Amino acid sequence: METKLTQLLNIKYPIIQAPMFLVSNVKMVKEAMNGGIAGCIPALNYRTLDELRYALKELKASKVEGGSFGFNLIVNKSNLKYKEQLRVICEEGCDFIITSLGSPEETINQAHKVGIKVFCDVVDLKFAKKVETLGADAIIAVNNQAGGHRGNISPESLIKELKSNCSIPIISAGGVGCKRDLDKMLSYGADGVSVGSPFIASIEANVTDEYKQACIDYGANDIIMTERISGTPCTVINTPYVKKIGTKQTWLESILNKNRKLKKWVKMIRFSIGMNATKNAATKATYKTVWVAGPSIEHTNAILPTKEIIKRLVS
Repeated sequence: METKLTQLLNIKYPIIQAPMFLVSNVKMVKEAMNGGIAGCIPALNYRTLDELRYALKELKASKVEGGSFGFNLIVNKSNLKYKEQLRVICEEGCDFIITSLGSPEETINQAHKVGIKVFCDVVDLKFAKKVETLGADAIIAVNNQAGGHRGNISPESLIKELKSNCSIPIISAGGVGCKRDLDKMLSYGADGVSVGSPFIASIEANVTDEYKQACIDYGANDIIMTERISGTPCTVINTPYVKKIGTKQTWLESILNKNRKLKKWVKMIRFSIGMNATKNAATKATYKTVWVAGPSIEHTNAILPTKEIIKRLVS
C-alpha cells in the first residue's frame, strides 16, 4: 500500500490515527506505530508543558520502524497555549505536526527549521492553496463525513478538486471505518487517510466505557451537527441530553457574535464551556452526555485493541 504518505512518513500503511481531544494518548499512538501507521495527539490533551514534553520523550523512545508520530496544534487565538506548545514540540522533536483552525504560517516556519513536517487541515480549495503557498508538506482534506469539526464537501468531490489543483499530498479526513472505505478514498486520488472515530472504542482510549459503548450502540444516522460545543459546528452523537439542549446557539450568543468587539471573547468563553462539558462526558459518569464522533462509528461493533482496529482498516 505504498503512497506519497507512506513515503513521507516511512510508514507501512497510508493511515494517520487522527488526533482526538481527550481520546488520543501515548498508549494509543504506540500501538498505532506498532501497527504500521502514524499516530497523532492533540497538544491540548496535556494540561502542562511538562506533561507534553514527557509524552514527546516517551514516544520518541518507543518509535519503531514503519511507524510515525505527531502532534496536533490549534493555531488560532482561542488557544492561549499555542506558541509555548509549538516551542516544546520543536525542542523535543516529532515526525509531523497537524495544524487546525487558523493560519499555519508560524508553525510551518518553526517546524521546518528542526525538520518536522507540517500537515494542515483544510475544508476547501481556497485554504488548500493558501497552505501550499505557505510551504505545508501535505493537506488534510476535512470532508463532510469527518467527526468533530468537519467540512461541507463530500470526500470524492473534495479529494478530486484538491488533487487537480495542488501538488502536495492529499490526506482525506472523514468517512473511513473499514478497508472498503480506505480503498474508496485512495481510488478518488487521496495519498492517505486520517481516521479518528473508529479508535474511540479502543481498549487504549482514556474515555469512559459508556462513551465507547455509545460508538457501538449508535450509528451513522445518529450523528448530528451542533453549535453548542466550541462555537464552530461540530459533530456529536445525538444522545437524549443533546436533544434536550438543542444544537443551535442561544439567542444571546447569536447577538453577541455579531458584535465585532465582543465576538472573540464570546467564542473563547463558548469554547471553554463546551470543552469542559465534553471532557466531563468523556472521562466520568454524567447525565450531560456530549460525545463527539463521526459517521464512521457505523462499523464499530465491539471495544477492541487498537491493533485489531488497524487490521479492520487494512485487510
